[in-house]
Amino acid sequence: MPTPQKKILFCLAGVLSFVCALGTAAAIGTQLWVKGTILCKTGALLVNATGPELEKFIGEIQYGLFHGERVRQCGLGGRPFQFSFFPDLLKIIPASIHVSVILFCMVLIIFTLVGMGFFLYNAFGSPYETLHGPVGLYLWSFIACEYPLWVPGTPHCSCRDCSDGHLVLLPGSCGCLIMILFSSEVKIHHLSEKIANFKEKSFTFKTHSERFADSFWIILSCSLVHFLNALLIRLAGFEFPFSKPKDSGTATGAADLMY
Repeated sequence: MPTPQKKILFCLAGVLSFVCALGTAAAIGTQLWVKGTILCKTGALLVNATGPELEKFIGEIQYGLFHGERVRQCGLGGRPFQFSFFPDLLKIIPASIHVSVILFCMVLIIFTLVGMGFFLYNAFGSPYETLHGPVGLYLWSFIACEYPLWVPGTPHCSCRDCSDGHLVLLPGSCGCLIMILFSSEVKIHHLSEKIANFKEKSFTFKTHSERFADSFWIILSCSLVHFLNALLIRLAGFEFPFSKPKDSGTATGAADLMY
């Protein structure tokens, strides 16, 4: 593939990585990770509420990684309540999982920007193998726990940019870890119920419904974009790693025996 088209594809991959970094940073600061409704179980049992009457005891809850809001409904109208995870809820939530989610989000942002830099460097620069080759790739991959991709160069091309190969970091596994850890925190550890019953002495709340909101799906979209970047590299004319190269040495040796 001509060099200008290759540069366009690598620049497009770099722009997508930058957008992913911005999207992840915006998602961290919002409280749109989980939205749901909570039922005031104690109040509903006291008046034996059923059907339309039950709606008077169903409040709302939404939260992110740092703060959130819930509307307490116990038959006397909604009462909004703001809360924060640090330091208020640290004693009732799985703090190790929650902190790990935040840390992996930071790692995802940092190394998405690093990956963007490598995309642009491979588009306009001449990568050298000592730092930007497989050794540097595995080093960054070990630190970031990311999906490594070393795009080998074209052996028959005289251009040094093509023959040395190209280095790309794909932070897809960080996004997967974020979603797995946060999903386990919400579903397995019943995070919404723990938040709803925080500092409640007279009433008991139960999760009525919950769903993952926009910020959670932004993380999923960012993970998918990194796999899209791998396809852009393939469109640039470079083979995927671990693919078997054509054994040109055998054919050349047989041709030499004929002369």
